[in-house]
Amino acid sequence: MYHPTTRVLTVLELLQAYGQISGAELARRLEVNARTVRHYITLLQDLGIPVEAERGRNGGYRLRPGFKLPPLMFNEDEALALTLGLLTAQRLGLAATAPAVEGALAKVERVMPDALRARMTAVQETLIINASSFYAPPASSDVLTFSVAAQRQQRVSMCYQAWNAGQTERIIDPYGVVFYDGRWFVVGYCHLRDALRMFRLDRVVNVSVCDEPFERPDQFDCLQFVVQSLAEAPGAWYVEVVLETTMAVAREHVPAAMAMLEEHDDGVLLRCHAQNLHWVACFLVSLGCRMLVRQPMELCAALQQVSNDIAATIERSSAVLQG
Repeated sequence: MYHPTTRVLTVLELLQAYGQISGAELARRLEVNARTVRHYITLLQDLGIPVEAERGRNGGYRLRPGFKLPPLMFNEDEALALTLGLLTAQRLGLAATAPAVEGALAKVERVMPDALRARMTAVQETLIINASSFYAPPASSDVLTFSVAAQRQQRVSMCYQAWNAGQTERIIDPYGVVFYDGRWFVVGYCHLRDALRMFRLDRVVNVSVCDEPFERPDQFDCLQFVVQSLAEAPGAWYVEVVLETTMAVAREHVPAAMAMLEEHDDGVLLRCHAQNLHWVACFLVSLGCRMLVRQPMELCAALQQVSNDIAATIERSSAVLQG
């Protein structure tokens, strides 16, 4: 369904594309009546665009001969920025994005000089953006709804599907939308829990903007909140390990969303929640530094199992290489 302004601009596009077009054809294409078409023509004329009407059997509307709107012109940097932005949006997998991206790219290319169009086509055909994700993309309309509500500081009402399959109705004050680690999140104050929360947009069942305004805290960092929340997300096991290394090295190898890192007298204290201790043990071994497990005791057993597996691999491999 078109917005009225979109229909008016579409009339202008059709007049430029076909030179002359009947009122009946405009009405058919725009799915409106002849009276509404005349209204759109009047709006264009009020904007100073010389639309002329010709009566008679073969009459219709046309732009005054010789009149052309100047096309949009982009320099190379602007064209590259537009192309990269559109391609990135497409590769991020937003629902219903592909047709919109293709249409936008086609419009941009239409007004480019031939040489610049060829260069941008080369970018499209050769550029690889690794934005794959195991997570389902959210609806693009939801991304827009939360973004606009956050910008205008308006509360939203939503039905949310939790990870344990339970649905809840919530009123939240959206502070911002974050794309991180292949997932889309909205961060804000949840009135159901009376606390700050983050929500995955792919789990939003439906959302609508409320009339109530809210005040966003100054200097609130939505990205930092998401990263910290992921690192502190509850799991089956709570892990504390002292890494005998520097903070700089630890931050280089430990993802911020995986664990919290703190300065410690003996190096760096790693704290996280985990569902699988064997995975944690393998990750800790991959860090290649000495460490001290503070909790849980079961992590020591997992490390021992990894050690045994490594020893067995070395023994088998040595036998093959020497045999």
